[in-house]
Amino acid sequence: MPESPKLLLFEKWDLDGIKIVDQGLQKTISLKPSIAGTTMGRHEHKKFGKLEVNIVERLANHIMHFGKKYSKNAGRMGGKKQRALKIVQAALDIIYLKTGQNPVAVVVKAVQNAAPNEDTTRIAYGGVVYHVAVDIAPSRRVDLALRFFGEGLREAAFSTTRTVEEILADELIMAANNDTNSFAIKRKNEQERIAMSSR
Repeated sequence: MPESPKLLLFEKWDLDGIKIVDQGLQKTISLKPSIAGTTMGRHEHKKFGKLEVNIVERLANHIMHFGKKYSKNAGRMGGKKQRALKIVQAALDIIYLKTGQNPVAVVVKAVQNAAPNEDTTRIAYGGVVYHVAVDIAPSRRVDLALRFFGEGLREAAFSTTRTVEEILADELIMAANNDTNSFAIKRKNEQERIAMSSR
């Protein structure tokens, strides 16, 4: 009986052998094999269903939020999933040309590096509000890293001649190298610095 063909993301990238070094994120970064890079929202009504969605698709979902700051799905990119997937697909090709590595591995490394460990929360005690440092749940750490990539892409792509794909590829490469010029790494360091001062 012939073997079934291996599923390659966008019919190019193999997801086998990609290692997640951060043990806290091993269950929250999904590398479930798929071809098209979309699940058509089947995870929507399951509790913690997004943890089973491939990390590349989740990145594309955050790129779709191109509207106003507080109404994320409004604006010119609201709901345009295919366009977001094409941007990510082209960015992966650019990452491969620049680094020679599997671009999905670069994305996974970038998410691990950009995921903050601490945040602050408000606690009211005796009529006085205190800011207290707290650890972040693994699923929220991944969500914040992806959000930082989306915000950085929106800021860098505004009024520039560079394409969105180039900007996204550069941002992911810088984050994977832990470069402080990366918007996501800057935001992570700032958030952890504020949390450290609130201990």
